[in-house]
Amino acid sequence: MATIDSLILDVADESAAEHFYSSAFGLGARLRVRASDAPTTGFRGFTLSLTVSQPADVSGLVDAAVAAGATVIKPVAKSFWGTGGVVQAPDGTIWKVATSAKKDTGPATLAVDDLVLLLGVDDVAVTKKFYVERGLSVAKSFGRKYVEFATPGSAVKLALYGRRALAKDAGVSPEGTGSHRIAIVGDGGAFADPDGFVWEPSDAVRPATR
Repeated sequence: MATIDSLILDVADESAAEHFYSSAFGLGARLRVRASDAPTTGFRGFTLSLTVSQPADVSGLVDAAVAAGATVIKPVAKSFWGTGGVVQAPDGTIWKVATSAKKDTGPATLAVDDLVLLLGVDDVAVTKKFYVERGLSVAKSFGRKYVEFATPGSAVKLALYGRRALAKDAGVSPEGTGSHRIAIVGDGGAFADPDGFVWEPSDAVRPATR
């Protein structure tokens, strides 16, 4: 297992979600939505990050998301690490838009360099071991705090973070119950990881369970 082809968000209103994502981010086949009424409350245990090349693109994408109906959790701001902002889509998904750059080098293009799925897990070491045993290679690892996997050729990058640390980074409470409301589509078959995140095979994407 080494490739993630796309992500599927389970949403209450499929048409509204499709309109939001096409208007806000334009991620194409990397992100799909499907209707689901699976119960969920609070933090869903993951965030999605868009990495871009410069601050103007961060501001442009955050502004586009807000114009399409997103709610600002963290306004765009500069930090020691670069520039970033966090919004929550109307379907409840939390998105971080960020760049390591602190200055613009040209006009905003709104081009997304990487789509990153960060899973907030109970035990980073345990979940890291699970994925390594399924064939993923580690690209970066900082003990029990953070792990980034090497997924060459993937449409989506995958990383692990402690659940509470991820919620803090996103600016929300770590409390939450029910469905994660996301499926990861790749070449590793159908399974669920130790934290309940579901993977689906690329050639057999199933409809959401109601």
